[in-house]
Amino acid sequence: MAGSVGLALCGQTLVVRGGSRFLATSTASSDDDSLFIYDCSAAEKKAQENKGEDAPLVQGSSVILASTFSKSGSYFALTDDSKRLILFRTKPWQCLSVRTVARRCTALTFTASEEKVLVADKSGDVYSFSVLEPHGCGQLELGHLSMLLDVAVSPDDRFILTADRDEKIRVSWAAAPHSIESFCLGHTEFVSRISVVPTQPRLLLSSSGRLAASRIAFWCQENCVALLCDGAPAVYIFRLDAGRQQLEYRQQLAFQHQVWDVAFEETQGLWVLQDCREAPLVLCRPVGGQWQSVLESAVLKKVSGVLHGNWAMMEGSAGVDASFSSLYKATFDNMTSYLRKKEERLQQQLEKKRHRSPPPGPNGQAKKMRPGETAWSC
Repeated sequence: MAGSVGLALCGQTLVVRGGSRFLATSTASSDDDSLFIYDCSAAEKKAQENKGEDAPLVQGSSVILASTFSKSGSYFALTDDSKRLILFRTKPWQCLSVRTVARRCTALTFTASEEKVLVADKSGDVYSFSVLEPHGCGQLELGHLSMLLDVAVSPDDRFILTADRDEKIRVSWAAAPHSIESFCLGHTEFVSRISVVPTQPRLLLSSSGRLAASRIAFWCQENCVALLCDGAPAVYIFRLDAGRQQLEYRQQLAFQHQVWDVAFEETQGLWVLQDCREAPLVLCRPVGGQWQSVLESAVLKKVSGVLHGNWAMMEGSAGVDASFSSLYKATFDNMTSYLRKKEERLQQQLEKKRHRSPPPGPNGQAKKMRPGETAWSC
């Protein structure tokens, strides 16, 4: 379940979203001043005009809930709080379509062939929308009995992987989504994120539990994994040992401000988006086996300057609770209360029996009285 602030990066195109707007810029060089800004609240009015005056208005704040690039970076898609899927072409930037979805979405992804966008929603369903026919209606692909939190596809487009609130990861055949290939079990809490390893397509990274990850990023150069945990002002760095199928802990990157999102760029390093107007972005690179923040970078200075000048779209999102706290299942200890009340009831029954029973005789047993006999006392 993504927050209202996010970072997406593909190739040398960087997108930062906040509230109902996002901006896209290039990290290629400090001389490239190309900038694209889009406001979903303006798109809502245009979509309603196309529907006509009698069309019911979709209530929502137009806050962007999730966004992603296609594999090649040629397309970009987002979903917002007004139950819409908006598709863009990135070369050059152009809005291709605005389509309505059935429920508010939690995650989305492109297929490897870039022919479809898969959208997961809060009711547990996955819909597919055509990219080649940008105005086509969505098609229901599969469904869960609980809320979906993430969706992914295998690099060969054979499988659709979905993660839900009930600790399950399901692997379904893309050609026949009703046919389930397998389940990935073992989590004890909701599965917050899943990510197929690009260099090892048979390996899947997932996160769950009290340190649920809001982002799992992978760097192909050194099989490096960056994990951003919910509510933690730090990024955890791991190295993937594909042979043993294990993650080796390497480093913790601590920050003074809340970290909103992270993303790897193969040529630059790790980009970190944080809640700081003066330094909204931090660029980290490995130096001598340890990741360190870059102090002087022309590209970093340029991109940070763009965000600084458009900080208004981030201000409304600062301090917004986009955590997973509402997804944890509440536990109730009814047995302790039941046993305590049962013990109290037994004690009351014993007290009543003591008051009702006659006094004991000389041998310690209660003396039985004959009919008509009166008890004498000295």
